[in-house]
Amino acid sequence: MTHTGQSILVLGGTQFVGRHIVEALLAAGHRVSVLTRGRTTDQLPGEVERLRGDRNEGAAGLTALGNRTWDACIDVSGYTPRQVRASAEELRDRVGRYVFVSTVSVYAEQSRHPVREEDPLLPHAAEDVTEVTGETYGPLKVTCEGIVEEVYGPSATLLRPEILAGPHDHTARYTYWIDRIAEGGPFLAPGDGSDFVQVIDARDFARFTVRVLEEDRPGTFNLAGPRLTWQEFVNVVQEATGVRAEPIWAGQEALKARGVAWYELPIWIPVGSEQGGLMDVSNEKALAAGLTLTDPLTTARDTRAWSAAYPQKILFSREHEGEILAIVAPKPL
Repeated sequence: MTHTGQSILVLGGTQFVGRHIVEALLAAGHRVSVLTRGRTTDQLPGEVERLRGDRNEGAAGLTALGNRTWDACIDVSGYTPRQVRASAEELRDRVGRYVFVSTVSVYAEQSRHPVREEDPLLPHAAEDVTEVTGETYGPLKVTCEGIVEEVYGPSATLLRPEILAGPHDHTARYTYWIDRIAEGGPFLAPGDGSDFVQVIDARDFARFTVRVLEEDRPGTFNLAGPRLTWQEFVNVVQEATGVRAEPIWAGQEALKARGVAWYELPIWIPVGSEQGGLMDVSNEKALAAGLTLTDPLTTARDTRAWSAAYPQKILFSREHEGEILAIVAPKPL
């Protein structure tokens, strides 16, 4: 049975995927309250109820919730056990379903092909760990998932997205490639074009989140989009931007030898690496539950239409890129 016009509490909701979730909820006719710290730009529609709170303060940071109830809660901003324990227990008898936004980084064997929901998870982080780093991010999310399942049982839904892409992406990871190719000219491209890119359009993720709420669907779902080779990805972005920028491919060893850090060429994970499976995430379970996917060309076009007006942070300086290109693709004398 599909329920419409529900009251939904979103923890977070002003940035990127949270914003898309709020907009998708409103489009489906639901009433939305967001609980945020009020520290980021809020461009949400006026009909959204704003509540202020900080889960880092425990129950004391959630007084804005009062004694109210909601049909469901979507936790977009839970990164540490302290945060998630506070909201999960505070809302235990006050929401019908608790949807937790996790990550594919929870998997222990990230070289598996493909990565599936039943695969082993990383060891839990201790509940008193509060620092989110590259090393703690996955284990912290594992612990957070466990808290939600412990408190809510069959009323818990865990969503594990791939790298999210699309308009309003403040991380600049996917957007880096859209903007770099739009600039034109030769650009440094990782590998030889045969590795894989797999992201999920944030709007697809948002629509699926609404679906699991409306269907009151429990379970754990990987959310991942189409899997493209890097050459196919470059071709898509060239078509989306209308710019035939030339990729200069450079392999992992060549890049490492020249001091190129992994974060300077975002979303690239060599297919045979220890994390190669994170670009081969199975979305079969989510597709069977109603996940619909936006064409990669549309995602790229829409992202560029947005990013052209909102300059992104530079992950790979043009100076450093130029130095590397001069070595791997020297101009003839």
